[in-house]
Amino acid sequence: MDHPREPDLLAVARRHAVPPLPVRFDPVERWYTRLASGPDHEVWLLTWLPGQGTDLHDHGGSAGAFLVVSGTLTEEVVSGGRLRPHSLPGGTGRRFGARHVHRVTNRGDEPAVSLHVYRPALRRMTRYLLTDGRLRAAEVARAGVAW
Repeated sequence: MDHPREPDLLAVARRHAVPPLPVRFDPVERWYTRLASGPDHEVWLLTWLPGQGTDLHDHGGSAGAFLVVSGTLTEEVVSGGRLRPHSLPGGTGRRFGARHVHRVTNRGDEPAVSLHVYRPALRRMTRYLLTDGRLRAAEVARAGVAW
């Protein structure tokens, strides 16, 4: 029996990166809006002013991808008990599995815009602290309550 092939989530993000995007910036916190949702994935648009970023977090068992539409974002992942940064300029993206933990920040001087795709839709996200080289769960945020 053939199973339908799951979509490449980074390709889904690229398909949604068509101007004009409904971009807004918030001077206090990252701005975000859900652009699309379906039975197999959802798409979010996020904006980042310089200095804005996330805590270390996972995606509650969802796999995903994100595409930097403009600006530059820095993704940090834990490796060997330390955070390892990777710079992602506009036009580049990243796929990740269901157990991925990362922090994303705009360390540049210019605003950044990114598209994020999750499969299945986000239901919860766990925020972490990195203490003595080990990840420790700090908080579980739930869809409909935290975002």
